[in-house]
Amino acid sequence: MPATPQSEVIVSSDNLGNIIVARHVPGNLESKAALSESKIETPRANDGQTVQTATSWKERYALWAGLAILMLVYDLDISTQYNYLTYATSDLGQLSRLAIITTASSIVSAVCKLPMAKVSDILGRAPAFILTIIILTISYILCGESRNLGTLTAGKLLHSVGIAGISLLTTVLVSDFTSRRWRAFAYNAIYAPYLVIPWFAAFIVEAVVHGIGWRWGISMFAILMPVCGASLVIPMLVIRLRAKRAGRAVRVQMTLRQFFSEIDLGGTLLIMTGFAMLLLPLSVAAETPARWTTPWVSAVLILGSITLCCVYPYEKRIAKSPVAPARYFHMPGVVIVFALSCLDAAGKTCAETYLLPWSLVARHLSVRNASFLMYTADVTQGLAGIVTGLAMYLMKSYKLIGIAGSLVRLAGYGAMLHIRSNTSSSAALFATQVVQGIGTGAIETVFIIAAHVAVPHAEMAQITSITLMAGHLGKGIGSAIAGGIYTGTFRGRLHARLKDGSNTARIESLYNSVTGDLPAWGTPERLLVSQAYSDVIGYICIAALVLSVPVFVLALFLPNTNLECVCPL
Repeated sequence: MPATPQSEVIVSSDNLGNIIVARHVPGNLESKAALSESKIETPRANDGQTVQTATSWKERYALWAGLAILMLVYDLDISTQYNYLTYATSDLGQLSRLAIITTASSIVSAVCKLPMAKVSDILGRAPAFILTIIILTISYILCGESRNLGTLTAGKLLHSVGIAGISLLTTVLVSDFTSRRWRAFAYNAIYAPYLVIPWFAAFIVEAVVHGIGWRWGISMFAILMPVCGASLVIPMLVIRLRAKRAGRAVRVQMTLRQFFSEIDLGGTLLIMTGFAMLLLPLSVAAETPARWTTPWVSAVLILGSITLCCVYPYEKRIAKSPVAPARYFHMPGVVIVFALSCLDAAGKTCAETYLLPWSLVARHLSVRNASFLMYTADVTQGLAGIVTGLAMYLMKSYKLIGIAGSLVRLAGYGAMLHIRSNTSSSAALFATQVVQGIGTGAIETVFIIAAHVAVPHAEMAQITSITLMAGHLGKGIGSAIAGGIYTGTFRGRLHARLKDGSNTARIESLYNSVTGDLPAWGTPERLLVSQAYSDVIGYICIAALVLSVPVFVLALFLPNTNLECVCPL
C-alpha cells in the first residue's frame, strides 16, 4: 500500500482570540496554496476576512453596540483626566512636574502599543481588552488614593498603558470590519461621542474640583470603565465560545519564552529605554542648577541615541517576530507617516501642555471655561475627522487632504503666537483652537490611512501600533519641550516682571501651583504675574510653530495612493 502523505498543521488566530487550524497535505494544491498565502511574515490569518466569515450580522451589531458604549466612557476619561491631573499636581505642590509626568506617560503610551498589538494577535482581541481594562482600573485606584507624587505618577503611567491599549484595539477592531475607502470615516465615527461629551465634562470637572474633589473624579472611573468595557468584551467572548463549540477553534500552548519572543520583548525594551533616555532629560534637566552642563544629562542622551541605533540591527538579525520589521525602515510611505505623526503631535502637545494653567492664571477663566477652551480643538478635530473620512471616500485619495491639513496647522500656530497674550479677546482664543482642530482632524486621519495602505492587511495591527506610537512619542517630545521652556524660563520671567516686589518663597509658590498664593484678579501684581505667564506661553508657541514647518514639507512627499474598496463594509 502506498504511504499516506503526512499532513502539516498550520495554526493561526483570528481577531477574537479564536485559534484557526488548517491542515496541509503534501500534493494537495488547494492546501498548498492556502499555506503559501498564510506565510507573509507571521503565520496569522487575515483578521478582517476572518471576522466577516466567522460572525453573523447580529454578532457584528452586538460588537458595534459594545464598542459604542466603551467609547462613551473612554471619551469621558480623556475629557477629564488631564484636568484632574493638573489639580492633583497643583495640590501636591508639584505643578512644575506636570510636563515630566506627561512626558513619561507619552513614552509609556507609545511603546506599549507595540507589544499590545502582538498580544492581541497571539491571545486575541478579547483577552487584550480585558487586560487593558484591568490595568485602567488599578490606575484609577492609585491616582485617586495618591498622597505623594510617586504614587500619582505610577497611577498615571498605568493609566497611559490602559488608554493606549483601548485606543489601539478599537482602531484595529474598526479596521477589521471596514474597507480602506470607508475606514477613515468609520475610525472617526467611533469618536462621535467626543463631539458632545467634553461640553458636559467641563461642568463635571468644575463641579468635582469644587465639590467632592479631584480624587473622587478619578476614582469613579474604577467602576465606570469595567462596567462599560464588559458590554464589548462579553459579546467577543460569546463569539469565541461559539467558535470553540463549533470546532473552529482550539487552544494552543506556548512557553513563556515563546510568548516573549512573539511580542519581541527585546525590541520593545530597546525602543522604550532609548526614547525614555532621550525625552526625559529634556524636562528634568531644567530642574538642575547647572541645567544642560550637568554631566548625567549628556551621558543619558548619548546612551539613548546608542540604544535606538541598536533597534534596526536587532530587529533585522535577532528578533524572530519583530515589532518594527527591518523592511519598514526602507519603505518611504511608512517612514514619512512615522515622521509626520511624530512631529505633528509634538507641536500640538507643546502648544497645549500649559494651556490650562495659563488660561486659569493669566486669563482668569473659570475651570469650566478653561476646560471649554481645551476641548474646543479636540471637538473640532473629531468633526473635521468625520468630514475628512467622507472626503477620502469620495476622492479615493488622501495626499491633497494631508497637505491642506498641514497648511491649516501652520497658519493656526502663527495665529496662536499672536493671539495668546493678555490683550487678546476670548473669542480670538477659541477661534484659534477651532483652526487647530480642523488642521489636526484632517492630517491625523491621513496618517492612519496612509499607514494602512502601505502594508498588507495581515500587518494592519502592527502598522497601526507603530503609527500611534509615533504620535505618542511626538506627545512626549512636545511635552518635554514645553516643560523645558516652562521650568527654564518661568522663574526668570516672574523675577523680571515682579522685580523686587516678591520674595523667593512667593516666586516658588506661583511657579508650582495655580491654586496657591495668587494675587487678587485686577491688582497690578496679578497683571505682572499674568504677563510673565504669557511670556512663557509665547516661547512655547514659537517652538510649536517651528515644529509645524517640516510637517508641511513632509506632507508634500506623501504617496498618492488610490483608495479602492477591497472588502465590504
